[in-house]
Amino acid sequence: MREAPGAAAPITVGIVAGETSGDALAATLIAALRAKLPQVRFAGVAGPKMVAAGCEQWVSTERLAVRGVTEVVRHLPELVSIRRGLVRRFLGERVPLFVGVDAPDFNLGLERRLKARGVRTIHFVSPSVWAWRRGRVATIRRAVDRVLALFPFEPPVLEEAGIAVSYVGHPMAAHAASDWSRRTMRERLRLGLATPVFALLPGSRLSEIEMHAAIVIDAAKRMARARPDARFLVPLVSRATREAFERAIWREGAQDVPLTLLYGHANDALRAADVGLVASGTATLEAALARCPHVIFYRLSEITARLVRPRLEVPWIGLPNVLAGRFVVPELLQEEATGENLAIAALNLFDDTVARHAIEAVFASFARDLAVDTGALAADAVAHELAAAVPGA
Repeated sequence: MREAPGAAAPITVGIVAGETSGDALAATLIAALRAKLPQVRFAGVAGPKMVAAGCEQWVSTERLAVRGVTEVVRHLPELVSIRRGLVRRFLGERVPLFVGVDAPDFNLGLERRLKARGVRTIHFVSPSVWAWRRGRVATIRRAVDRVLALFPFEPPVLEEAGIAVSYVGHPMAAHAASDWSRRTMRERLRLGLATPVFALLPGSRLSEIEMHAAIVIDAAKRMARARPDARFLVPLVSRATREAFERAIWREGAQDVPLTLLYGHANDALRAADVGLVASGTATLEAALARCPHVIFYRLSEITARLVRPRLEVPWIGLPNVLAGRFVVPELLQEEATGENLAIAALNLFDDTVARHAIEAVFASFARDLAVDTGALAADAVAHELAAAVPGA
């Protein structure tokens, strides 16, 4: 297609996002940068939100959504093949800039290969070197030209290692819950204000559903026996995860438990709920910004857990606790993450109104601290690196 006279030549930026949270972050960046530089085209590994923002999808994010050592090993041949194919295609397209969104185990290797071939590289979402695997800082320095950090405590760690970093905040904070959110969401979901409502978030990846579904269903069964008026909201991000959870309901004999499965709408469920049971990850930040007191849980394969434990740098893994610098939210991990323990913890939190209100106040402070224009800040940082790669862009 012939360009209009005076139109800027199109520039392709490579991008890879590895799961649902990365898809949302990348979409925010894509929309903001294309508004700033309309000639920029994004292409790579994309999810539905990125596609809607204008990214060309070469590979779906779902193909990278694996977790843990044993799970990655099982999918390693496919992941290696995808990465090699992306390197060839990005170099063939002569992309001047690549943005890896989270998924550090996949993206850092890809970034290192591209940077060695003269492509400028950005990693969006700082790898959790403040929490574990601090030795990965050297890998980051070799692989990327700039990191876009979501949390204010991350830049000093990276800058000390000589890594260029831009603090961009978290886009979820811009839509944090207000004092009236629970009442409004209850009305929308047709739930009574006095009804005990629990949000169950077993994870966004299929492997997480397979590991956690039975646990949260068992917890719901126990809570329903203790509180027959309770209702349970279960947001699931895809057809595959929903179908897996539905199969688990039948396996666990929980057809009579008042579980309402939602297609997406995690934020709606969290805003409506009194208490949540939330698998560790970005969803715990979403729960905090929805002002939903919750219990964090997670299970990995035993092999993965043994490898992770010695490398932990902090006594907590949940983002709300990391942000607070102390235990605000209970964490039940590995063998402690049982249906019985989750039910007890959730019901104790529900019954302790004073504790819930104190937690909600802490969560409100997170929203104030993180509320910046993430899209604009990320777009400015990417535009700066693009100008270095393509003078005059």
